[in-house]
Amino acid sequence: MLDELKNANEYIIDKIVETDSLILEMEAFALEYNVPIVTKEVAKYLEFLVSSHNFKNILEIGTAIGYSGTIMGKIAKKNGGKLTTIEIDETRYNQAFENFKKANLLDSVNLILGDGVEEVKKLNEKFDFIFIDASKGHYMEFFNDSFERLEENGIIFIDNIMFRGYLYKEYPKRFKTIVRRLDEFISYLYQNHDFVLLPFGDGIGLVKK
Repeated sequence: MLDELKNANEYIIDKIVETDSLILEMEAFALEYNVPIVTKEVAKYLEFLVSSHNFKNILEIGTAIGYSGTIMGKIAKKNGGKLTTIEIDETRYNQAFENFKKANLLDSVNLILGDGVEEVKKLNEKFDFIFIDASKGHYMEFFNDSFERLEENGIIFIDNIMFRGYLYKEYPKRFKTIVRRLDEFISYLYQNHDFVLLPFGDGIGLVKK
């Protein structure tokens, strides 16, 4: 079954033809410098979901180089809204700034340098879509703080929630705590929220308020 899912993902990725030069540039950079970004099939699903719901006010926890932020930011800007995105690493923050500049998004992006655990608590606005892709060990905290800031009928998109497949296969002992926390987090979401877990990419969790 796992091999079938892997083969399906590979088939989907082979079918995706990207034409946006900036997106291609960021994908090449991420591959060369081992920067974690969403996989191609997840990127397309993210774009489809955000566009289909016409989300305007978007929060992203974990900017990296601005890859997913550029995808969401373009839609938010088109809809007359904005993207607020938080990055803890200063080098990545600066790289994201340059990519948002290339995408002509600086006027509709609030790029914050800081720890998402602390910065989310400082936000005094509501969001209709929230994308979480940061430190896996803090997913529960990111979720709880951002859920308070989610509009009714809003959606939280949690990427990499199955953490390299380590939740269901053998994993290095150094990841024991992260795996346990993510497993507990998934159980919590199923028991307490309108939640669905999708097994493509590295696992996607969706919560609707």
